Amino acid sequence: MKNRILFSIFLTIFSFVFTVSAKQEKYTKHTVAKGETINMIAQKYKVTPYDIYSLNPDSQNGIQLNSVLLIPSSASVVVIHSTQNAAQTGNPNTHLVQPKETLYSISKQYGVTIDALKAANGDLLNNGLKIGQNIKIPTSGSGQNVAVSKPVEAPKVVAPKPVVVKPTPKVEANNAETTYHIIEPKETKYGISKKYGMTIPELERLNPAITNDFPIGLKLVVSGNTPSTEVAKPVAEAARPSVETPTTSGTKKYLEEYVVKPKETISSIANDYGMSEQELISLNPELKRGIKLGMILRVPKGQRKEPVKKEQGNLLKTINTNARKQLALLLPFNISKIESDTINSTQARLKKDKFLNLTLDFYSGALMAIDSAKVLGMNVDIKILDSQETKNSSSVATLVQQNALQNMDAIVGPFYQSNVEKLAELVESTKTPVISPLSKETGKKYSNLYQSMPSAEYLRSAMFDFMKAKSGNIIAVVDNKKGSVKQYIQEMQPNVRIAGLSAKGTFVADSLKVLFKKDKLNYVVLASESTGMILSTTSAMLAAQKEYQVQLVILEQNDTFDFEEISLTRLTKLKLLYPSLSRPNETEEANQFDAKYKKINKITPNQYAIRGFDVTFDTLLRLSQEMTFEETAQSSPSEQIENKFDYVQNTTYGYSNNGIYILYYDADLTIKEAL
Repeated sequence: MKNRILFSIFLTIFSFVFTVSAKQEKYTKHTVAKGETINMIAQKYKVTPYDIYSLNPDSQNGIQLNSVLLIPSSASVVVIHSTQNAAQTGNPNTHLVQPKETLYSISKQYGVTIDALKAANGDLLNNGLKIGQNIKIPTSGSGQNVAVSKPVEAPKVVAPKPVVVKPTPKVEANNAETTYHIIEPKETKYGISKKYGMTIPELERLNPAITNDFPIGLKLVVSGNTPSTEVAKPVAEAARPSVETPTTSGTKKYLEEYVVKPKETISSIANDYGMSEQELISLNPELKRGIKLGMILRVPKGQRKEPVKKEQGNLLKTINTNARKQLALLLPFNISKIESDTINSTQARLKKDKFLNLTLDFYSGALMAIDSAKVLGMNVDIKILDSQETKNSSSVATLVQQNALQNMDAIVGPFYQSNVEKLAELVESTKTPVISPLSKETGKKYSNLYQSMPSAEYLRSAMFDFMKAKSGNIIAVVDNKKGSVKQYIQEMQPNVRIAGLSAKGTFVADSLKVLFKKDKLNYVVLASESTGMILSTTSAMLAAQKEYQVQLVILEQNDTFDFEEISLTRLTKLKLLYPSLSRPNETEEANQFDAKYKKINKITPNQYAIRGFDVTFDTLLRLSQEMTFEETAQSSPSEQIENKFDYVQNTTYGYSNNGIYILYYDADLTIKEAL
């Protein structure tokens, strides 16, 4: 089966473009004449430039005299009534559709509803929004024309200048320097308010015009005083005085005080402020002794995230098929290496090349996602490219240049973290989302980088947060070879008690039993890959079950637990509890997926095939919304076959995925989600 998949890749990898909403079309060949441009050719055939680019990807880099272009039949596309700007035509009630615009963004720009836009354009939008279309903008209800607001010309944006706030008896109205920000494509209120350390209500108070609108090009006041007359904020509402502290880079970091609320943890507060737990503890060394209700902590001023209400599982209900989107998949097939390998046959290479097998498994799952998107009518063009990557090299830079990847609406891949970061850097200027499908590493910060694999650090802290939320008595048994785990517990989980070992580093049953409490569930966190230590610890726990409530916990996958010496019955009796980035799924939908995959590929899907489906389908769903990809990430978690995607923005590296599961072994020999 994989030979067949690989053969199909050989045929299509360098020019493969899959239109999910593919429809029957007839094409005309056009030979480029002297002086012709894409716009002139599009007008001649009554199609959009986008239609020509879709069929002729290389034309995005320019067209040559006598080159041949494929032109779709005008009957299969929406006729462009005008390719001129509204300002050029003199009609203020039209809008020329730009790349990556949606009905949602246009409706927001002009302060009209999506339904009103559709009604004003009749059948023009039946086949989706197209680049180069000149669409009508309806009136605002009074019968008067809606004027197209021209972006405000503004001087160069002034970087926000931090000011140490000191308590004063009154607030001066005009003594602060005013800083401006011009709204750029794909920016949101949330992103701008976070950038300047303010809340969305504060941003709207300074800029009343964006309460119900958010047009690109508008100049916003982001600090200081708005030019309009506003009532000064009473002194009683002023923030606490800031504390400035030097950082290692020599710059100053402004802090404010935060009072710990009920049920808050070090992890939750750090996440709220976009920090790591270690960064929060470095500002507040007293946290090494544990966190307590009412503690006053030092936190970065103005960096607390606005709480965003996320609604689970609503993306399928809000699919928008009007605007066509573009998605690229960069997968490491490394075709050139296979072609140049004169020693090993393709069959032999498949037998020993684990990375190639992983890639083909992921690809097979991605194809299933593309097929599902087609069934649902999603309007997405998909380009599959060979990233030709190793851990230290890739063809990312060349692919970006040759395929204009900066114009994509999203990109999935490559696989290695360093290559993903390189790609994110190259397309960051256009804010194109880059989704890292498999890497668990974290490195450089790019605002457009989405780590779809939950980090090991988050899995670990989420496990401790779960046990604390259950008010459990947490005890750790840590092998001497697990020094990093012991250090983490001592520094980050100071309330967890560590059982003592013998002088030889072996487990001592009595050292565990004396730490048990009868009125609580006793969680025993076991960090060891020694079969002997696992057996002795679990035996002591089984013996203690007559007097105590006990449950076994591990913080990460441990292959030692799969050994025959450690029976499944032993683990189910102790209800082994662990954090996981995926879950077992026995729903009807999951069984249908397995059956369809097996029918096509003659094999049951493994974790990489399912991962390929989940990452690709989640991305396709987010592209098929009225909102931008970033806005869906901020507001809408999703759950696919085995993986959950709950993206959270942080200060370390773009967006991370906090979608994980806490699972346990149940008495009926199944794995279930802990509630």
